[in-house]
Amino acid sequence: MNKQLKPIPKFSNEAEEQVFWSKEDSTDYLDWTKAQKVVLPNLKPTTKTISLRLPQHLLDSIKAAANSRDVPYQSLIKVWLQEKLHSH
Repeated sequence: MNKQLKPIPKFSNEAEEQVFWSKEDSTDYLDWTKAQKVVLPNLKPTTKTISLRLPQHLLDSIKAAANSRDVPYQSLIKVWLQEKLHSH
C-alpha cells in the first residue's frame, strides 16, 4: 500500500521549520522505510560538567600520572573511566 506523501513546504527560516515539524506528523511527508543510517564523523559528543569530590592525595596522584603521560588530568580521568566501563 503506497501512501501519497505530501510535499514538504519551503521554510523561510529554521524557527518556522521547527514550528511546522512540531505540529505535523513526518510520516505524512517522508517514507521512513527508505531511511538510511548516516554517520557524522565530525560531530562532537555533548558533554556535561559535573562536580566530583576527590581526596587531595588521589587528585595529586592522578595529576602526576597525567603529567607523566603529557595529557591533561581531566582527559586522563575520562579515558580511565571509559576503559573501566568497557571492561565490565
